[in-house]
Amino acid sequence: MMNFVVKTLANAGALGVAIWLLQDITLTGDSTGKKALTLILVALVFGLVNFLVKPVVKLLTLPLFILTLGLITLVVNALMLLLTSWLAEQFNLSFHVEGFWTAVLGGLIISVVSWALNVVLPDSD
Repeated sequence: MMNFVVKTLANAGALGVAIWLLQDITLTGDSTGKKALTLILVALVFGLVNFLVKPVVKLLTLPLFILTLGLITLVVNALMLLLTSWLAEQFNLSFHVEGFWTAVLGGLIISVVSWALNVVLPDSD
């Protein structure tokens, strides 16, 4: 259970950095507490998308992974971020990613920050 909480907080931190750095990734809310709660909920949605959808997409695009030596991962990460944005809109969460290229850059930022946070944070249950 603790591992799940740590991974969710790492996702929330990575999403927060992407929101802070890119003006086309937005998170709106009335108060700081509401924004923090929305960020945690979006991190849960993002984690769920990465857990359920991303492996299927990777399997279906395996020839492209081999052909591009893994660079297609940037596109897959961008699509997962866009899917998260769409799902957040369906759940009335105030998170939005504007455009594919913003999603590519946001996916890159989230991947790097999430990796760094997962290295620093504990990884035990």
